[in-house]
Amino acid sequence: MTRNIQAVLFDMDNTLFDFLEAKLIACQRIVEHLGAGDAESLLQYFLRKNAGYEDLENIQDYLQENELYSDENYAISCALYEKVKVEALVLYPGVIETLQKLKEKRLDIALVTDAQSYNAIKRIERTHIGDYFDTIVTTDMTGAKKPDLKVFLYALDILNIPPSKALFVGDSPRRDIEPARKIGMQTAYAAYGDKREKGQKVEADITLSKISEIIDFIFEK
Repeated sequence: MTRNIQAVLFDMDNTLFDFLEAKLIACQRIVEHLGAGDAESLLQYFLRKNAGYEDLENIQDYLQENELYSDENYAISCALYEKVKVEALVLYPGVIETLQKLKEKRLDIALVTDAQSYNAIKRIERTHIGDYFDTIVTTDMTGAKKPDLKVFLYALDILNIPPSKALFVGDSPRRDIEPARKIGMQTAYAAYGDKREKGQKVEADITLSKISEIIDFIFEK
């Protein structure tokens, strides 16, 4: 183990599964129910710069601005969104095999997400990955969201691993890679999952086209 990595910390959404695609499928179900509108346009409301990525008020704004709002439409749309976005989750190819390999090699594995605990649990249970993680860190545990360094330090403290011996795997250069590098962690940029910041130069120890590539990186001969 030439890189002396003792722990691997993963972002969740768009690193382990395509959450953006699941959100789009949920938006499609909403517009099908409404009989009007456009799924891609609705999704863009969740991606607005000053909007919460999971804030249901994005649906309210969309309905109001497209003259589709009623209390009933809003309630049903929110329920559909919450249900379908979880049902539509599909792990990226190689995720289970990669987690299994890390477990076999006795590395500590952590999940570090900006999701609230109750939302993280739903996604973890849906994708059946919970047993692979030694610890799961959510935003309500830390009182902060990435790129706040507190999030990364909190996870490392639980694992009792120094930053230099930990690898962080994430799809966001700004929220995952930059802060992890700042505190001295090794980094793996999950380019395969980055649909929002794609195209920019990313300083990471490795850029991944698929998640399984971290195995050769960690156990480089």
